[in-house]
Amino acid sequence: MPHAASTARPMIAAARLPLFILAIFTGSLLLFLVQPMVARMALPLLGGAPAVWNSALVVFQLLLLAGYGYAHLLARWPVRRQAVVHLALLAVAGLTVPLRLADLPPPAPGWEVLWVPALFAATVGPVFLLLSAGSSLLQRWYAAGGADPYRLYAISNLGSFAGLIAYPFWLERDFSVTGQTAIWAVGYGVLVLLVAMAAATRWRVGAGPVAAVDVAAAPIGWRRIALWLALSAVPSGLLLSTTTLLTTDLMAMPLLWVIPLAAYLLSFTVAFGAGDSIWLAILNRYAPVLLLMIGGLAMISGGQANPAVALAAVALLFVLAVALHGRLYALRPEPARLTLFYLVMATGGALGGIFAALLAPVLFDWVYEHALLLIAAALLIPQAALVRQVGDYWRGGRWRHVAAAVLVAAAALLAWRLADAVEARSGADIFLHVALLVVLGIIVTGHRIAFTAIFALLLLGHGGVSTLALSASGARTRSYFGVYSITEAADGRLRRLNHGTTMHGEQWQVPARRLAPTGYYGGDSGVGLALAAAAPDARVGVVGLGVGTLACYKRAGQAWTFFEIDPAVLALSRQGTFTFLRDCAPDARVVIGDARISLAHAPAGGQDLLAVDAFSSDAIPVHLLTREAFAIYGRALASNGVMLVHISNRYLDLAPMVAAQAREGGWRGLLRDDPGTGIGLSPSIWIALSRDPAALQRLSASGLGMWKPLPAPAAEVWTDDRSSLLELLRF
Repeated sequence: MPHAASTARPMIAAARLPLFILAIFTGSLLLFLVQPMVARMALPLLGGAPAVWNSALVVFQLLLLAGYGYAHLLARWPVRRQAVVHLALLAVAGLTVPLRLADLPPPAPGWEVLWVPALFAATVGPVFLLLSAGSSLLQRWYAAGGADPYRLYAISNLGSFAGLIAYPFWLERDFSVTGQTAIWAVGYGVLVLLVAMAAATRWRVGAGPVAAVDVAAAPIGWRRIALWLALSAVPSGLLLSTTTLLTTDLMAMPLLWVIPLAAYLLSFTVAFGAGDSIWLAILNRYAPVLLLMIGGLAMISGGQANPAVALAAVALLFVLAVALHGRLYALRPEPARLTLFYLVMATGGALGGIFAALLAPVLFDWVYEHALLLIAAALLIPQAALVRQVGDYWRGGRWRHVAAAVLVAAAALLAWRLADAVEARSGADIFLHVALLVVLGIIVTGHRIAFTAIFALLLLGHGGVSTLALSASGARTRSYFGVYSITEAADGRLRRLNHGTTMHGEQWQVPARRLAPTGYYGGDSGVGLALAAAAPDARVGVVGLGVGTLACYKRAGQAWTFFEIDPAVLALSRQGTFTFLRDCAPDARVVIGDARISLAHAPAGGQDLLAVDAFSSDAIPVHLLTREAFAIYGRALASNGVMLVHISNRYLDLAPMVAAQAREGGWRGLLRDDPGTGIGLSPSIWIALSRDPAALQRLSASGLGMWKPLPAPAAEVWTDDRSSLLELLRF
């Protein structure tokens, strides 16, 4: 009879499998719908800084860790008691839905790194923690029926993947934030019902204690736990560092937030669902090759600005995550240790996130964390050689360590020559030396230390030396809002400020031209024409300081105010790196903080001209282009005031959206597309708006035919409640 009972339990588990799959899938779907949704809710307060999403991810990882810790502690009780406690807490947390942003006071300048995580934790903490625990608890309940639960982890990550994809392509596009939170609240109610039904199937099985099973299980050594931590921390850190590169060099939008995270989650599905399949073996075999070919670009400043290279970085993230998570799956414990395993995984994920999102911006003045994490991945990925005989040699061949040392020495020489070629910008030499280093890396695949050393040398030679030299010179700084670097152009006659991969201002170092307008702000640019036509006693506001170029349009009698969110940008002018502000407008007022909030508290009608030029690389601060933002601008402007909006962008056509806001708010508008010809000038697109037709007529007359009408407006205006960048993408 005991044998019959033991065979009956897996049959019962199999019969209940669809219910557990549905409950786990639904919980994971909701868990990863809420992440971009809450970040999207916060955009009107936080803007489009790439670090905002990374801060959100760190909070979510810490809440995930807390959820797994809660599940691990709960698993010591009988399943019946677990179910009662978990369902009761789910009901209590349900009182916080539909979700609303926590009412926190705005952060003091420089404290965003702590304020943003606090906002997310206060907004979504209780429900997120319980949803995080749901998957591991349900898997434990399923295992109580005598079945193997680990494949359900693949279902969990498939649900997470579905949630991430559904948000930008469905929920964000078709519903306002209010509608999104209402739909999510309904889904939460459905989940509570599914969890209750799943618990009911284990009500009789779960009456007895389970802690004894844990005691009887074989002990797990600290070395194995440390390896679990490393194998989960490195992919998590790579997720955040890859996201930083994409959202800084391309744009900050939910779609680019979720693509790397979706690839990361899909890697769990492949690694935990495929087991020892041929597909996992193929990915493991080619992971070192792809790491050499794609990861070798990681130390090139601005190397991810090309969308093809950026997407290749996402593909690399996926392949490396599959390889590392596949090794993690191979080291999994028996089901009795399931919650401990997931707790350690979550701890590793949180540690990787904390390193990439919180520590790295403080420790490094560039995105060095990405290269360091790739080196760690090189050290941890399975060393599957392309040629079996080569792999056999590195596992036990005679003199293998001597051979590896010789190849590493050859790679060092090639890396030195490669650095010279990069400095000389010799394309043919760069290609040749990179190819040779990749070949050497492929040859030593199978010898973990040698492979890691050659990959690190490739990074140093292929842009690493020059990137490190720029940091050593003190010409780079990093803040919560991004990485700023100072470079020289035109044989040292021009000094430039680069934010990410976008030039944000430049100044001539030649004394005769030192105060000449440059970049996007030349005399024929839209803002240059408008400032030249401004009244001698005009009150001028500028959103976004940059290097302060516009300050040199100031005339005696005018009152100027700059609104700048990042104290690091102001420091570049205060310290004399750029001298426009000091030399041309020393009496100008500079307000540190989010411009929209600052203008909302400014006196009504206090600006005669307002220039909006607040961009982070090509990232768009959506909250500055919504209906509510334009209402604030209209309130701040005098009745005959003029607003200039800078919309130059490589990837988005913002003109239709500004035209839609103009139509919605009763503004008249003109567009100036300046080719920016000449050394020290850049092409720019500015839109001038005013509610006074006469003001625009005067501006148009002064521009000598340089202005043209606005394009057709977008079908729907952005609001704080609803916006999507997909319709404005340039294809």
